Amino acid sequence: MKISEASRASGVSARSLRHYEDEGLIVPGRCSNGFRDYCQSTVDRVLVIRSLLESGLPVRLIREVLPRLTDEPDVGADAVCAEFLHEVESYRDRLAARIAVLSDQQAALDAYLREAHRTDLQPPLDLDVSVRVIRSMHGDQ
Repeated sequence: MKISEASRASGVSARSLRHYEDEGLIVPGRCSNGFRDYCQSTVDRVLVIRSLLESGLPVRLIREVLPRLTDEPDVGADAVCAEFLHEVESYRDRLAARIAVLSDQQAALDAYLREAHRTDLQPPLDLDVSVRVIRSMHGDQ
């Protein structure tokens, strides 16, 4: 099927299909005129890719694990699943750490705004609060 048909079948834009190809996630066939030719298995693979991306996984992780998940379902499936789960857990843990930092920064900004409203935006705003906010926004403690 042509790229427009694959786009409709997968619910992914033609631009995204070309991006997935550029990233090495899919390899559509080519017609004699050079046009891309998508088969149903490629469309199915696009659906898996889209699902993984929507789950928040980075393209790097999908690129590393996807071939082993879809191309060789019987070969080393347990090892692939264990490796994939480890990578997903690691990614989740990094996200949790980033969320914690952002939550701290949000709390610092909330404190700063409370202080600003309490003083009715009249200087001098507590310098210590301002310094803590600036430091927390840059990850300094």
